[in-house]
This record gives sequence, structure tokens and C-alpha cells, in this order.
Amino acid sequence: MKKILVLTLVVVLLLSLSSLAFGQGVLKVATEAGFMPFEYVSEEGGLLGFDMDLIRAIGDILGLDVVIDNISWDGLIPALLNYNYDAVIAGVTITPERQANVNFSNPYFESVLTLVTKENVTNVASLDDLAGKTAAVQISTTGDFTASDLYDAGQLKNLSRFDTVADAMQAVIIGVADVVVVDLPVAEAYLKANPNAPLKAMGAVSANEYYGIAIHKNNTQLLEQINAALDELKANGTYAAIYETWFGAK
Repeated sequence: MKKILVLTLVVVLLLSLSSLAFGQGVLKVATEAGFMPFEYVSEEGGLLGFDMDLIRAIGDILGLDVVIDNISWDGLIPALLNYNYDAVIAGVTITPERQANVNFSNPYFESVLTLVTKENVTNVASLDDLAGKTAAVQISTTGDFTASDLYDAGQLKNLSRFDTVADAMQAVIIGVADVVVVDLPVAEAYLKANPNAPLKAMGAVSANEYYGIAIHKNNTQLLEQINAALDELKANGTYAAIYETWFGAK
């Protein structure tokens, strides 16, 4: 009887872990929709962007209904670790520190950091030019990590962290910060959406970084399924079509 009970518990546990991968037909996804053009809230309240189209296409491949919640950036990984979500997609750069806590899909996007300053600034073109400056960043992003290293090394006068990229940009506009350290595609999308903002981006200032979809370390089945779906989307041209929609190039 004890052996039967133990076997039953094991089966229940395996089924519960399996349901994490497929959510009984639903893929529960968390994002932080302040990272245009990857994820943002439309005027009608819907979630749009490159990442949103990509994860929905992945859901189509897997035969799952994709349900996406917009939550705070610093709550994304904790919510995933607590099994509140099956996956996180939010322009999350794959880093060794994050890989210690979660698994990542194969990279799906290559990015790079840039600096955003006032239009009339002429003495900032690289990270080496930030001595004595105040940098604004979105908290817990690679822009934050890079600026934090500069601040700890005494190269920055001050570092201001904000919940959203838009808040960091506003800090430069009103003059409480000199520069935003942010991903280049995000800076370009912000400037396109806000053509009257007195800001400019300085181009690439760092080595390339790669985005991945974060998945709980215990959910290896979903990791394999998402990687297979990414491969299929790239092979059948869907990935290229989504990319062209949001970045105007193949």
C-alpha cells in the first residue's frame, strides 16, 4: 500500500510539473510593457511589440493560448521563480547572473547599448565620456549594470534608477540627468515615438548582447518546446516577417 501511495504521489508530481509547461492549454507569460518596440501598451490598452508578436507566434506553434500580463520589471524573475508564470519575455538580456536563477531560450534578438543625451550635447560619444556625469537608467537592466560599474569605479557623478525607460528619458529632458544608458533599439523607438523630444542617441557604445525568453529551471520541457518553436519560426519565415514589421528590415 505504501508503495502504491508513493507511486501515486510521484505521478501527481510529474503531472503537475508537466502542466507548468503547457498550463492546460495556456502559456502564461509575464512582460514589462515599457520597452518599445519590444513591448508596450497601445492606446486601446493592448500589448503590442516585437516580443509580443513573437511569443504569440510561439504559442501558435505549440498549440497554446498565450496569456500575457504586464507587471513591474523587477518583479518578472521573482514571479517566474514562484511559478506564477511559465515564461518571461521582456527584452531580457542573457547574463551569467540571470542564468544562475533561470534558464533562457536560445537567443532570439541581438542588441547593443547606446547613450541618449540632449540634442545640443557635443562632449558625450562613448562610455569613456561619462566622467562627472549623472546617468539615468531603467532599474535592473544591462544599462543599469553598466552604469553601476561606472559609478562604482568613480567615473559617474551620480546614478538615477527609474522603473521605466520613459521616466529615465524624462530625467534627461528636464535636466536632472545628463544621459540615459539604454538598449539602442529602445532608444530609437522612443525617439521615433517622441519626435519633439530634444534628445539624440549616440549609436552603439558596447559589445553586443542577446535577448532570451526566461523559463523556470524546473521546466525543461517548455524550454525544449520554445527552442524548437523558435527554430521553426525562423525556418518558415515568420520570424523574419515579425522582425521586418517592427524594424523595417529583414
